[in-house]
Amino acid sequence: MEHSVVTDKFIVIGDRLLIKPLRGDTQTPGGLYLPPTVQENQKTQSGYVLKTGPGYPIPTAIDSDEPWKEPSEQVHYIPLQAQVGDLAIYLQREAIEIEYEGERYVIVPQSAVLLLIREEF
Repeated sequence: MEHSVVTDKFIVIGDRLLIKPLRGDTQTPGGLYLPPTVQENQKTQSGYVLKTGPGYPIPTAIDSDEPWKEPSEQVHYIPLQAQVGDLAIYLQREAIEIEYEGERYVIVPQSAVLLLIREEF
């Protein structure tokens, strides 16, 4: 099943990213196979950003100079740096792993992302 169809059901909240983690190396350069516990204990992981939250919410300014105006309830956000399709290197300890329809995803706050690699077309 294609990721975009599945992830269309997801609504990412705030400053979080939905990432499809890349499979870590299961073998050392010397040819030894690594058990999953070794891979999970790595400090950083990488994966592709599938979806982003709206960003950091900022408070709505109150205009006391214009009391006749209706107060606006519209929330404004500072957008995230990460974009869909970016390769993200993130701190493993900050990631929350989920499984949906047999696929493994992680939810990571943008503050846990160390580096973004973006392919410009």
